[in-house]
Amino acid sequence: MTRADLKQAFDRVRQMTESLCQPLEIEDYVLQAMEDSSPPLWNLAHTSWFFEQFLLHDFEPGFNPFSEAYLYLFNSYYVQAGPRNLRSQRGMMSRPTVKQVYEYRRIIDDRVHALLDSISDEQLPAARFIIILGLNHEQQHQELFLTDHKFNLSLNPLRPVYRHDLLHDAPSTARTKPEYLKFKQGVREIGYNGNGFHYDNELPVHMTFLHEYALRSTLVTNQEYLEFMADGGYQRPELWLSDGWATKEERGWTAPLYWEQRDGEWLTFTLGGMRKLNPVEPVVHVSFYEADAFASWAGKRLPTEFEWENAARELNRVPDTGWDNLMDTGRLHPVADSGRTDGPRLSHLFGNVWEWTGSAYRPYPGYYPPEGAIGEYNGKFMSGQMVLRGGSCATPLDHIRASYRNFFHPDKRWQFSGIRLATEV
Repeated sequence: MTRADLKQAFDRVRQMTESLCQPLEIEDYVLQAMEDSSPPLWNLAHTSWFFEQFLLHDFEPGFNPFSEAYLYLFNSYYVQAGPRNLRSQRGMMSRPTVKQVYEYRRIIDDRVHALLDSISDEQLPAARFIIILGLNHEQQHQELFLTDHKFNLSLNPLRPVYRHDLLHDAPSTARTKPEYLKFKQGVREIGYNGNGFHYDNELPVHMTFLHEYALRSTLVTNQEYLEFMADGGYQRPELWLSDGWATKEERGWTAPLYWEQRDGEWLTFTLGGMRKLNPVEPVVHVSFYEADAFASWAGKRLPTEFEWENAARELNRVPDTGWDNLMDTGRLHPVADSGRTDGPRLSHLFGNVWEWTGSAYRPYPGYYPPEGAIGEYNGKFMSGQMVLRGGSCATPLDHIRASYRNFFHPDKRWQFSGIRLATEV
C-alpha cells in the first residue's frame, strides 16, 4: 500500500467506527454492563491510544503523548506498555467527556496523516505494518462495540433500540434441508499462506492430517434448538461437559442469551429491539458448552478448526457481500439460509454467526509471539479458550478470511456465536 492508500484505508476505518456511534444517545457512551464488555467511549479512545502507543511513539519525531492520563486510562492489557486502569472500572469514567474523546481522535488522526507525509521511505514499511495492524485492531473493536452495546441495552427493562431501520425477516417455518458434505482424509495445509494482512496466531503454515469427515451444509436453526430444549437439553447432564453443566447450573441457563418467553411465545432481543423468534434463523448467542451439548444431543460433534479451514479452502470460499451476511450488509442480525442449490456448498460459512469449533486455542507448531508489547496481542491468551471460525453479521467484510482464528472462553455468549455440526464418515 502506498502512502495515499494507507491514508484512504485509515480514514475509512476510522470513520466507520464513528458512524457506528451515531445512533447513540450521550448517556450510552459510558455504559458497561459486565466486565467482558467495554463502554463505547472507551472503545473510541482505546483505538486511538493504539495508534499513539505503537505508531506515533516509535515513528513521530520528538514524540510527546497527548496525555499521560490517557496512556493509563486507555491501555487495555499491554503490560509492557505500562500501567492501566482496571477493565472492570472502564464504565466508571464520566471523564474525559465524549466531546474530549472525539477531539482526541481528531488530533491522533491528524498526527498519523502528518507522519505519513513526512516519514522516510526506509521507515515506511515498518510504519505501514503498524498502521495496518491498527486498522484491523479497530475493526475488531467495531465488532466488539456492536456486541457490547447489544448486551448493555439488553439489561435495560425498556429494551432500548440501537437502530430502528435494521431489517429482519418475517418469522417462517420453511427451512432448507441440511445435508452433509464429505471431505476426504489426507495431509492438509493449515495457516495463512498469502501476501495480505494476517495475525501472528495464523502462523506458521503447517501440515495437519485429517481423517475423512463431513460438515453440515447449514447452521443449526432456532427451531432445532427449541427441539433440543423441549427434549430436556438443559436438564440432561449426560449431554454436557462437566464444566459446562456446572456453569449452566450456577448461572441458571435455560435458553440462549437474549431469549425471552412471553405468553407462551419466544422473543429475542436484537439491535433492532425485541422481535419474535424466527424459527428458521440460525441459533445465536450460545456458549461453547451449549453448542457442545446440542451436538451431543444430535448425535454429532463440533468440527475442529482445521476441518473448518480445510473445507473453506477446498470449496474456494472467500467472504462475499453477495452471499455472506457480514457487517457490510447492514443487517446486524443473522439471516436464514437462502436455499440456494448451486452445487456443493456450506451455507454462510462466512458471516451470520461465529462457529464454535471443538479446538482449544493453542499455538501452531513453531509459533513464537513477536517481541515487545505488540507480542501481547494474541500469544498470551493461548490458554483456556476455544476457537471460533468464519465471522458474524457484525464482522467487517475485509477483516475475515479462511485462516482467521477468533477465540473466547467456553462460557461466553454475548458474541454472535452459533453452531455448525460435523461427523465422521
